[in-house]
Amino acid sequence: MKSTTYVQFIKGTLLIIFSFILVVVLLNKGLDTTPDYERYRIPEVVKAELSGEKVNAAGNGYLVKGQVTSGDYTLVVLEKAGLRSWWNLDTSGDSPVLMEAVSKTQTSGGEILYNGAIKTERKFHPVGRMSRIYLDGENVEKTGKLNVISYLRAIQNGQVIRYAKKHIVFEGDNVTVWAQNPTSGAEFLRPGLKYKLGEGASIFSKLDFVSLMLALFLGTAALPHVLIRYYTVPSPRDARRSTIVAIAAIGFFYILTLYMGLGAATSGVLDVESSNMAAPLLAKSFGTFLFAIISAIAFATVLGTVSGLIVASSGAVAHDLMDRFAEVKFTDKGKVKAAKFTAVIVGGVAILLGILFKGMNVSFLVGWAFAVAASANLPSIVMMLFWKKTTAQGITYSILVGAISALTLILLSPSMFERYGIDAANAPIPFDNPGIISIPLSFITIIVVSLLTQKKSET
Repeated sequence: MKSTTYVQFIKGTLLIIFSFILVVVLLNKGLDTTPDYERYRIPEVVKAELSGEKVNAAGNGYLVKGQVTSGDYTLVVLEKAGLRSWWNLDTSGDSPVLMEAVSKTQTSGGEILYNGAIKTERKFHPVGRMSRIYLDGENVEKTGKLNVISYLRAIQNGQVIRYAKKHIVFEGDNVTVWAQNPTSGAEFLRPGLKYKLGEGASIFSKLDFVSLMLALFLGTAALPHVLIRYYTVPSPRDARRSTIVAIAAIGFFYILTLYMGLGAATSGVLDVESSNMAAPLLAKSFGTFLFAIISAIAFATVLGTVSGLIVASSGAVAHDLMDRFAEVKFTDKGKVKAAKFTAVIVGGVAILLGILFKGMNVSFLVGWAFAVAASANLPSIVMMLFWKKTTAQGITYSILVGAISALTLILLSPSMFERYGIDAANAPIPFDNPGIISIPLSFITIIVVSLLTQKKSET
């Protein structure tokens, strides 16, 4: 147990140190409307000729081959030198223009094309940049060195090129288009782009955000691989001290992730197909060495977390579930075998789930994990510490109800329906994060069951 704790401490320290170095390098570089990342290419913008709402012609020698409307976006396919590419129409300026998009096409014959070409031709470029930067009231191309405040202010006063993902069918081909979406820096920094909170936001969108916050705040206190670390400290005083240090370190790291995320979004390093590589790709833009270090630490972090979870799962099954709860009598050697077997099963399930959820945003999955932890573990911990009438039966049913309800709500959520290939609008649960329902339900369960089993526990 102590060995895994040391691993967690070392990798956590390294992660914070090198993330801090990455942020310092980022602030020293500042912002630039033309990122110098080697693979970045500024998307083209060409003039468009309209007849009503239809695009008839485009500039720079492009031929118009078709047009599709998807939501608020008008997507146009152009052809030049035998290569087709997708563009989105922008009529917000003095004259209509077509802005080059990023596209992935699965043809009716099964071929996958990236921006109209096979992947080896490397037409699929990274994205993300500032299109306008205002510094001290002047429009500039680059800012130079910035501090933590001026960096945020420069983004707030400028304009960021975001990308909106659209799925369409064109001439029998399934096409995913990431269309340019110029967004003011103030709107970009304002909460609500993911979970709508302001004007026009539905009650379910607001509840979804509240549910996520509940999961993140309460779930942290209930993660099993975090809780078992308290067994490695010699005294309650050391436990409190280590908790304070951990909270401070985690809080500092969360601040660093803010700047790393903003840096990746404005440095031309983002891969539209994967939202999980922002920090490593940002590090890569500053050199291979920093990229290698950040990637290695990230991998070590994953291994450290997984090892902690497997140790926690193995101990819970062998000692708590089988020995204490089920009263199966094991020798010490038998407990070790049961723990090893559990580790293999848990590892196998984790691998399977990793394959099934491949491509999903890791931070989104973390929110789900925290929601399950908060629903299954937190009520038992809180009530056992602060309510003397808590019974073993109440704890058991609370864990079962919390875990099952959270998982059920996740499986019926809009994001999972998209994963199933079903329209998200058909999901019976209108929000993605289950905590706002499953956490109170687990608390209610432990209270009701504990009250109903008082006599049994006393006799």
